[in-house]
Amino acid sequence: MAASDATTRATAVAYVVMGFPRISETFISNEILLLESLGTRLRIYAVKRGDEDRVHDSLSRLRSPVVYLPRATSLSGTSLPRWLAENLPRYAASHGRVLRRRPFGWLSAAASALAMTLRYRRSRWGGLRKVFLKEFLQAGSIADGLLQAGDVGLLHGHFCHGATNITWFASRMTGVPFSFTAHAKDIYQADQNPGDLLPRKVKAAQFVATCTDANRVHLEHRCGEGVHTIYHGLDVEYFRRRTAAASAGEAPLVLAVGRFVEKKGLAYLVEAVAALHAAGTPLRCLLVGEDGDELPRIRATIAARGLESVVEIRGPVTHAELRELYEQATVFALPCLVAADGDRDGIPNVLAEAMAMSLAVVTTDVSGIPEIVTDGVNGTIVPERDAAALATAIGALLADPARRERLGATARETICARFDSRRTTLELQALFERAAAGEAPHPAHVHGSDGKCVAAQGAAR
Repeated sequence: MAASDATTRATAVAYVVMGFPRISETFISNEILLLESLGTRLRIYAVKRGDEDRVHDSLSRLRSPVVYLPRATSLSGTSLPRWLAENLPRYAASHGRVLRRRPFGWLSAAASALAMTLRYRRSRWGGLRKVFLKEFLQAGSIADGLLQAGDVGLLHGHFCHGATNITWFASRMTGVPFSFTAHAKDIYQADQNPGDLLPRKVKAAQFVATCTDANRVHLEHRCGEGVHTIYHGLDVEYFRRRTAAASAGEAPLVLAVGRFVEKKGLAYLVEAVAALHAAGTPLRCLLVGEDGDELPRIRATIAARGLESVVEIRGPVTHAELRELYEQATVFALPCLVAADGDRDGIPNVLAEAMAMSLAVVTTDVSGIPEIVTDGVNGTIVPERDAAALATAIGALLADPARRERLGATARETICARFDSRRTTLELQALFERAAAGEAPHPAHVHGSDGKCVAAQGAAR
């Protein structure tokens, strides 16, 4: 990678994200806050604004500057000349400054973007893949900011499709090296990274991080070695049970948290709750999450099964509100699956949070989940898309408080040992420091399980 214009002060890391803050992407905001607490200097570049009307309380501590890129309209349903005429004026000044300071870098990135519009067409005779020109335009705004700041030694993109494309272009323009974190559907869905685009990005990056070892194995098989497993850590003291018993007279609560999309498997959970309710098992079920294309199906199932008094649907909540729901829950259920289009979770943050709260969990063995849950040891694993098995597992836990307590206690031990953010963030910080200094990263690895656990307070329900 070419040397940066930045001076020896170039030790900051610039995060590039599509939206910030997003309540569904708390792992990014948590990571930023933890890196700040460890002394890492950050700049955040967001393509667009996120859920600013409803954010986690922890973001009040954010110190890093956040820069939002100029608005760019959708490319869908419009010609490229018309789109450029509408959007180029908002980016022209930034690109002009970058071109004057880094002419060869700018021309290299421009040539790459143009080549990609042809190389990654959906068919041999299909139209240009115009999105790369949009991402190049957006990257110019970031490159301009980096050159003016002069203190950034590494760019880091979150999600390995659009945000990393922008990061890569900005790196080409400025000479500042880049890295990225790959997560879930951005890895597995072919349209997110057509052809050989993902292997090319892996090869160009200083390092690549991903949130599960299953992802690492998949990426290294497809793209070559050098991918690092860095689990999304969490604050094990914040997520710690503080109460010991459910309110008297209330039916036990089965809690699920996740966007209402296919990969979360929530439709199968509703079917399982229907079976338990029909069998006379007392229970309540609360589904919490952002709207998604599965929500109409789920609502229809609730109505068809007569579960309006049993199943409640609630929109996204803050960390403080979610912690209270974990306190109230008896069982946490998240029957994840591999969606028809290949989309899947890595290790859902909410699953780790529930386990840190000493909850007995029921889930599936999809993607990275077996790295955190061992059936019968710290949770219960059922086959994906199997409502009957899910109902049996939940029913067994509701009927056996001692087993719930044992599984919940071991679940917390697992999280404290392997997912404590104080350890995982140190690993990421070390990669950033070596990359910004131009050093090769240490060999890729997975976190060990030798951490110490703070005992849970109170019994798991």
